[in-house]
Order: sequence, then C-alpha cells, then structure tokens
Amino acid sequence: MGNEYDISIEDGVTPLLEEDEIRRDCDLVLAQEGVGRPCVVSVSVVSDDRMHELNLRWRGVDRATDVLSLECERPDDPDLTPGEPCELGDIVLAPAYIARQSKDFGTTPADECRLLLVHGVLHLLGYDHMTDEEAAVMEAREDELVSMVKTDARLDHVEFTRHRGSDDR
Repeated sequence: MGNEYDISIEDGVTPLLEEDEIRRDCDLVLAQEGVGRPCVVSVSVVSDDRMHELNLRWRGVDRATDVLSLECERPDDPDLTPGEPCELGDIVLAPAYIARQSKDFGTTPADECRLLLVHGVLHLLGYDHMTDEEAAVMEAREDELVSMVKTDARLDHVEFTRHRGSDDR
C-alpha cells in the first residue's frame, strides 16, 4: 500500500506543478526520510486571498504566504497500529505568490514550488527553522532532497530562513 494524496486546486487557480509531479516529489521525500508507513497527505493549491485567510486563522499572520504545513500525525506515532496509514497533514501552496517570489530568488516559478513542496513535507515530518540550528539542519536536508527532484535549472543552496522572518513580504 502506497501513500495517498488528496490534491485540490481552487477554482480559477493555475497550479505550478502537475498532480503526478506533486505525488512523485512527496513520495521521494517520504522515502528518503525513511518513512515506511503509508501516509495520507492533503495538498491544496489556493489563491492568495484564500492563503491570506488560512495564514491568519492558523498562524495569526494577517497576510498571504507561499506555503503552509498543517501537521496531523507522525509516522512514528506509537498509537498507530502496524500498517495503519498515517494522516500526515496538509500542505497549502499559493502559486501566484510563489511565482512572484521566485523572481526575488532567481528560480523559475515551478522550481520555487518544488522547493516549497519539499519544505512543506519536511515540516509535516517535524523539521522546523525557528532557530538558526534548526534552520541549518532543515536547509541541509532540503538541499539534499531538492538535488534529487527534477528541476528546470540547477538549484544552488537555498536559505529557507527567509520564511522565518518573511512577515514583510
């Protein structure tokens, strides 16, 4: 039994990645992280307005953002029975925001989205970047994983610490 994905795209929103690629990239991260339990992941592609609403509701930040990760269960949760799927959580992507942001960081919109999808899955697995030490660990892992993802261009080290203090975007 493999991982299951619930991918939803808000009406009128154009995704930056095809659904098959979203599944493939998430599967790659889960496999490389050694997750042997099947996982259920929700990926939503939304407008900036919807992202703004969600960011305010879940983080108390009154603006849109590029990606949100809402964690549910961990694959190593001892309350899960062997073989029981893990409801890993939700990743929300805002492609219009991501496309604008990609110009600031010298990536293509699709590559920026790939980076943020990897970033989101790692958050669901417990990685964070609230401190410099956490950011260093997460960034190093992201670099490794992004190097395994098919991209439009070669991606150099990307410092995701930009998301720690990006309330001014």
